Amino acid sequence: MEPISRGDSDDLFESVVSQDSVMRWLATGRADSRSAAEAMCDGHVAHWTRHGYGDFAVRDAATHAFLGRVGLRNRARHGVDLGFALHPRAQGRGIAREAGRACLDLAFRRFSLPAVFAFVLPDNAASIAVLRRLGAQADGTVQSSGLHCLRYRFGPAATAAAEHVVDDGCHVVDDGCTDLQLIHAPGPGSPEDKAALRDGLPDPFGVNGLGLVWTDKQHTLTALSEGRPVASAGWLLRDMAFDGVPRRTAGLGGVLVHPAHRGRGIARTVISVAVEHARAADSETMILLCRPDLVPLYTQLGWSRLSVPVTFRQPDGERTSPLTTMIYDLADLPRPTAGVDLRGLPF
Repeated sequence: MEPISRGDSDDLFESVVSQDSVMRWLATGRADSRSAAEAMCDGHVAHWTRHGYGDFAVRDAATHAFLGRVGLRNRARHGVDLGFALHPRAQGRGIAREAGRACLDLAFRRFSLPAVFAFVLPDNAASIAVLRRLGAQADGTVQSSGLHCLRYRFGPAATAAAEHVVDDGCHVVDDGCTDLQLIHAPGPGSPEDKAALRDGLPDPFGVNGLGLVWTDKQHTLTALSEGRPVASAGWLLRDMAFDGVPRRTAGLGGVLVHPAHRGRGIARTVISVAVEHARAADSETMILLCRPDLVPLYTQLGWSRLSVPVTFRQPDGERTSPLTTMIYDLADLPRPTAGVDLRGLPF
């Protein structure tokens, strides 16, 4: 298993996109063209760049023959889902189950995601059987890609328990960042980790000159490489007011990557996983305050900029934020048109 690349489009077409028996269970419902396969590969590559995880090309270990694709996909309205599409010759051999286990291992043990979902058409009995053997639990129904689907949910505990009843296999996964480990913990994070990430920089966030008092985070996600902290992000949960109406909101802050590890996409993965923790905590919106030069990064990750005033508390009273405000919608709610009150200290 290795991340799908643009060079896999012909293999993806031959094994998946041109196969009616495979595509009938996917969004289009029918076999498609080579250009569609190319577009799919482009989408997979973009997803890897945006999140640091995605769909894998699955190949036979002995012959290197392309068998299909299996992976984790982040859906803005639904969360991270596990999906698979294999050539008919690869079906019925336990490949989807084994590759699915590898993806769930990546999701829970490496990236500390709180949940993974799967969306399947009600008549797809074979896929439903695979999901159940992997430890998925039925979780209602949902409209996905315009189709009425059954939703299944994987949690870390149930998935770990399912490993004891699934036959052991042998898989090799190359995700391009094999030494990265994300750890989620309650609280603001350890002073030692914070000091290591600052690497002696007096103002790593560029906000000291604002003279603001900041609140501690309730949760921290720390990225480790070779056992050492290389990035972190924190968030808190609070009822904030959007146009005067309370909204369950997660406030993201403290996003920092060690200078020696920047440019590897680690921040994107940490932010993506933090969003999923906010979703799992039933947040309706996620919000952050950032410098203007960071707006392009968050925009690429699906965040959008707010143009309305944002207020927060300080020891001497209420203030309007001098920073740029970005939001990530988790519940398809309307954007504020008058203002946002963080109802507490900034984060």
